[in-house]
Amino acid sequence: MTPLPTLRQLRFLVAVVERRHFGAAAAECLVSQSAFSAAIQELEDHLGVRLLERTKRVVIPTAIGLDIAQRARELLRGADELVEAAREACDPHSGTLQLGIIPTIGPFLVPRIMPALREAFPKLKIYLREEQSAPLIARLDSGQADAAIIALPYPADGLETMDLARDRFFVVVPPDHPLASREKIRPEDMAAEDLLLLEDGHCLRQHALAACSLEGARRNSGFQGTSLLTLVQMAANGLGVTLVPQMAIDAGILGGLNLVTRPLEDDSPPRVIALAWRLTSSRKAMFRELGAVLRKALQENALVAKIQCVAPTDG
Repeated sequence: MTPLPTLRQLRFLVAVVERRHFGAAAAECLVSQSAFSAAIQELEDHLGVRLLERTKRVVIPTAIGLDIAQRARELLRGADELVEAAREACDPHSGTLQLGIIPTIGPFLVPRIMPALREAFPKLKIYLREEQSAPLIARLDSGQADAAIIALPYPADGLETMDLARDRFFVVVPPDHPLASREKIRPEDMAAEDLLLLEDGHCLRQHALAACSLEGARRNSGFQGTSLLTLVQMAANGLGVTLVPQMAIDAGILGGLNLVTRPLEDDSPPRVIALAWRLTSSRKAMFRELGAVLRKALQENALVAKIQCVAPTDG
């Protein structure tokens, strides 16, 4: 039988290829740099190929190094799922859960859903990580996250999703703004406005544009916010108008600011709050239970009472 590399060596290779630095990769893997370098050298000797080009400042993967690192990611994910399957067989509601959540949902939802999750899964340790959609989906794909609360539509190849609620958008303006006199805002009402948006990388940016067909509208490119709180602060200072989801408004994001909200027309598309996990995950049944608890919390909690929740038969 051909001797095989160890999972430890493969994990080290993936870390150094992603970090491009031995010290940073070793720190991530919680080992000394000398032990880390020795393990990489052993892997190269074992495979008989050079995986990395080393310089004083950076580490550059060779072509075969990149290929093997990608294969290693798949093997490591399979090994993690093997352990998951064994744990699931023993007690699907125990152990740890790495749950990701995007920053335009996390601050408004997490404080209200955690009590329900602790009550429903008392033996499950839930670790939260807030990230933008693209890196969060990448963590799901690599096995670094088990599940994630995201907003759809968003590309989710290789993932299973369960819709939790539909979150409508509202126009936020100062009370003396011309749009403040309208009962509902139409796309043509906003076509000429300076629209304050989140910076690239936030999926809510595209959701907000799609909500009132503003993909081609004039945008205030000089002022792009890093958070929803930044956007409403800029709107309060007269820099433009913005779109904010109902979830954030109900959570009090406009508190203390001289701003008013006006709804978009009823047929404007909302963003869909969803729970996502890998199609290959052995914990699918538990994730569906988790989604059901989240749905119920969204329906019952005062924070999201005005959000239209999807029926329990969806997803």
